[in-house]
Amino acid sequence: MYPFIRLFKEAVKYRNATPLKVGENHVSHHICWPWDLDMWAELNNGRALSLYDLGRIPLARRMGLIKVLRREKWGLAVAGTSIRYRRRIRAFDKIEMRSRLVSWDERFIYLEQGMWVRGECASHALFRTAVTDRNGIVSTKRVMDALGLEATAPEMPQWSAAWVDADTKRPWPPMGDTAITP
Repeated sequence: MYPFIRLFKEAVKYRNATPLKVGENHVSHHICWPWDLDMWAELNNGRALSLYDLGRIPLARRMGLIKVLRREKWGLAVAGTSIRYRRRIRAFDKIEMRSRLVSWDERFIYLEQGMWVRGECASHALFRTAVTDRNGIVSTKRVMDALGLEATAPEMPQWSAAWVDADTKRPWPPMGDTAITP
């Protein structure tokens, strides 16, 4: 089940937090509960993606995006993710999550998030997100204008730009009529 109660707790906890600027970290703290575990008694990879919402939504709120989404009747969607898992997160581990806006292009906003346990990074993710309306994706220029931010995006780090570039070469739709060749 989606962690609605935990998300509500984060919304209440950070409702009056200091606004963040582009590139500043939103830091939040969480616990890996037994219901977050997989059959190997560690944080389930799918659950990790859900828990990352607990950092992204308050980040969006602290940057003023949630207010803009409500005013404009826009939505927010994840359009892609690249994630690395490097350390196990076990039951009752305390997680420090760091979330920040990295950059944007004409269509997408890129967010970086990491989960840290006992001072070590356990997982790290890059999310491609899109603001949407009933016609599809809202241009980031419109989003930045609505936020009152400069329309010029910060330079994207090389590693994230490489992922964005590699993803443009990925076939869509996948596994169509042609066979995968080695």
